[in-house]
Amino acid sequence: MTLKLYRHALSGHAHRAELALSLLGLPHQLIDVDFAARTHKTLEFIARHPFGQLPLLDDDGHCVWDSTAILVYLASKYDATGRWLPQDAAGRAAVQAWMSVASSLIAYGPAAARMVTVFGARFDADEVIGRAHGLFKVMEGELARRPFLVGEHATLADIAGYSYIASAPEGNVDLAPYPALRAWLARVEALPGFVPFKTTAAGLRAAA
Repeated sequence: MTLKLYRHALSGHAHRAELALSLLGLPHQLIDVDFAARTHKTLEFIARHPFGQLPLLDDDGHCVWDSTAILVYLASKYDATGRWLPQDAAGRAAVQAWMSVASSLIAYGPAAARMVTVFGARFDADEVIGRAHGLFKVMEGELARRPFLVGEHATLADIAGYSYIASAPEGNVDLAPYPALRAWLARVEALPGFVPFKTTAAGLRAAA
């Protein structure tokens, strides 16, 4: 049966799950959830996701929630090559570390900055933009030494990090000072099966 991904098209969390499905070459159906109608807060939806959030993956009745958990699930079940989630302890730990970055430093930096301009979130814009630049300075140094976050080829770490970093200009976070980071984004975008994240005319992109 086709995998079903419940999502909002402007959610970077949902996009990372969609990106994983596409890069792994898995047939899937995208189901857009109506935020305005609060479909994700209905009893039916909460029965599948206790927090009533997106994304949600339905694999023939088995539901997986949390975007990074979805990545691990897809790679563990459907990637026989072990490319996306390394089998050795050091490689797996390195991927997990960057997925933790996606759930913390990225979420409270570039993702939060974008939420201010795209969704009207009440974060302190200067604070979250500053966090984003602090993160990007570290990533710039890391990506100057290797093509992808964990080594010579893409892993779940790159999928987890891509969406909110690529869309950082929508949150008024300028990527121009980070050539290695921008080159990494281009390498992810060149992967077979890549699907772009829907953009908005917000932040720096509004003036472009």
